[in-house]
Amino acid sequence: MTREQSREILATMTKGASLLRHARTVELVMEALAKHFGEDEEKYAITGLLHDADYELYPEEHPNIIVKQLQEMGEEEIAHAIAGHYTKWGVPRHTLMDKCIIAADEITGFIVAAALIRPTKIEGIKVKSVMKKFKTATFAASVDREECRKGAELIGMELRDLIAFIIPVLQKHKEELSLSADS
Repeated sequence: MTREQSREILATMTKGASLLRHARTVELVMEALAKHFGEDEEKYAITGLLHDADYELYPEEHPNIIVKQLQEMGEEEIAHAIAGHYTKWGVPRHTLMDKCIIAADEITGFIVAAALIRPTKIEGIKVKSVMKKFKTATFAASVDREECRKGAELIGMELRDLIAFIIPVLQKHKEELSLSADS
């Protein structure tokens, strides 16, 4: 599967700007994690892009619809990683990619939420300020803090180090992601 094919699949299922931005941010973080670990950047990026593709249309069946579609296309490895991108679903994690999608998903969304409330957005954001927000239970309350911690642990990182890894990835694409001060 190519990234272009994955974008076409995403476009058929997801229209909301917020969810599209989330898909793109997780795609970018997964690609960066693949590069960091010497893994397949394209496969990781596609996994990040499609991990929530069916959520908008099929929230009660998520992620089963996209997983089935990927399996039918012969993309078993990507399908498995997406099937288990939340630890409470009980899907075993066999590969580093299975672990990286958990590490990338929730915390990336949290960092974006923390950036969006700042006048300068992602520009100049510090790990310390993200961690402070992380400890405030009422901020981005839907983000599962324990899942963020588990994700970092699964890839052998401290949470603050994972945040420090993700921030520059998002900063590099701040205009596209509407995370710059002028957007």
